[in-house]
Amino acid sequence: MTAETSQTLDRGVRVLKLLADSERGLTVTELAARLAVNRTVVYRLLATLEQHGLVRRDIGGRARVGLGVLRLAHRVHPLLREAALPALRSLAEDLGATAHLTLVDGTEALAVAVVEPSWTDFHVAYRTGLRHPLDESAAGKAILEARKFPGQRRPEQGFVITRAEEQSGASGAAAALVGLSGIEGSVGVVMLNGLVPERVGPRVVEAATEVADALR
Repeated sequence: MTAETSQTLDRGVRVLKLLADSERGLTVTELAARLAVNRTVVYRLLATLEQHGLVRRDIGGRARVGLGVLRLAHRVHPLLREAALPALRSLAEDLGATAHLTLVDGTEALAVAVVEPSWTDFHVAYRTGLRHPLDESAAGKAILEARKFPGQRRPEQGFVITRAEEQSGASGAAAALVGLSGIEGSVGVVMLNGLVPERVGPRVVEAATEVADALR
């Protein structure tokens, strides 16, 4: 801690991070142990965070991330779109396919940024805000695959290709964003043609790496 930082705020942020990483939530005792503070400090932190809807406590007393965090997360999407757009534009123009940035939202994949190629006669229409289960598209499947290899890309390829996707009837390719804390997502393309060119997968991986670097 430096003279310019707030110890209380730092602890509050650390509480949120600990709760975000815990599927079952944490008790006051567990939080106190992980923060190396007494239980009274944790009670005060939780009470303040609860007032803002950032934390909730269940009947058993375990603290979990509150729905107020979702309101903050939605404000982040425009920032993510802005950071990702250069790489998505380049990808769409290079492949002549609709490029997209997809993030995990609960159990669904959510398209938060879409760029269509400018020079093609026909391409797949894919809109921002489109939702679908994670296992129903290349975008979601790339994210699920990345969960098996946390923090790294699969050595044999690093991308997922699907044909005749249920949502669009188009071919798709996607690569997960890796090396980002607190963000699960992928960069991908959807195409009208049934056969995916050989270079699409590696190009999507390259674009995903560019987006991840822009978000760091």
